[in-house]
Amino acid sequence: MLPAIVVLLGPTGVGKTPLAVTLARQVGGEVVSADSRQIYRRMDIGTAKPTAEQRAAVPHHLVDVAEPDADFTLADFCERARAAFVEITARGRVPLLVGGTGQYLAAIMEGWRVPRVPPQETLRAQLQEEARQHGPAALHRRLQAVDPAAAASILPGNVRRIIRALEVYEYTGEPFSHLRRREAPPYTFVVLGLTMERPALYRRVDGRAQEMVRQGLVEEVRGLLAAGYGWDLPAMSGLGYVQLRAYLEGEAPLEESLARLQYDTHAFIRHQYTWFRRFPVERWVDAGDETECQGVLAVAQEWLEEQVAGCKLQVTRPGD
Repeated sequence: MLPAIVVLLGPTGVGKTPLAVTLARQVGGEVVSADSRQIYRRMDIGTAKPTAEQRAAVPHHLVDVAEPDADFTLADFCERARAAFVEITARGRVPLLVGGTGQYLAAIMEGWRVPRVPPQETLRAQLQEEARQHGPAALHRRLQAVDPAAAASILPGNVRRIIRALEVYEYTGEPFSHLRRREAPPYTFVVLGLTMERPALYRRVDGRAQEMVRQGLVEEVRGLLAAGYGWDLPAMSGLGYVQLRAYLEGEAPLEESLARLQYDTHAFIRHQYTWFRRFPVERWVDAGDETECQGVLAVAQEWLEEQVAGCKLQVTRPGD
């Protein structure tokens, strides 16, 4: 029988972490983070990491595993996540894959075998300069010309991922999207989605951005810069960090940078939902409805019991 993994996905700010902790404690599970920003140490407020209390209550994997200047690739994530699944199941516990990074979730659930291509520093520098001179959209058009499938899955403003896809293409001579072989994953999944009406979610993340500033986000970013982590790093180009650059360089008031963070977070949420449409979600749950959230716990528990009994659930998709 294949090992069982519970997947809890949802957009940023919807409340996945507290529900995941509750679920993990109920089913005897451990959380494997599918968040591409929480991998970095020293970046706590802007990435909304689980609190010390939450991490003490339930083991969390793939949080704080790399320095901000590390070259942490999708291949690294897949290797570490799969190793964590083996360790967790060997202890007789249940892995919970929790997060909102669509590419990470797809790589695990769809069994991607991601090529390991070493960083091409000279090429990266050239592409970064091209993006500075002509804008990210020009780089995205270049990717569209050689790998339309990869370009369709990457936001035009995500310079880091565009450069990585072009880097793989230049190194191997083949499109990045063609190199990602797929093999049936050695697990069985139940996928649970946490969601919220879009206006309410936008209000929620707007308030969270304000709270991050109150908690010391500006000071966190200043500290990273003082420690030598520059704006050119992938970690520093992420949501919650790059939006403060104009303020910290004296080019905009804090209110304007905060508004930019809120606006970009809304755009990021829309992109996340585009990814989520491809996943076989067993049940979508309104994060604002406590009764529905309790229902998720029951669904996961029942599914795990059925896996033990050798049964299978019929999976539905949103809109079915």
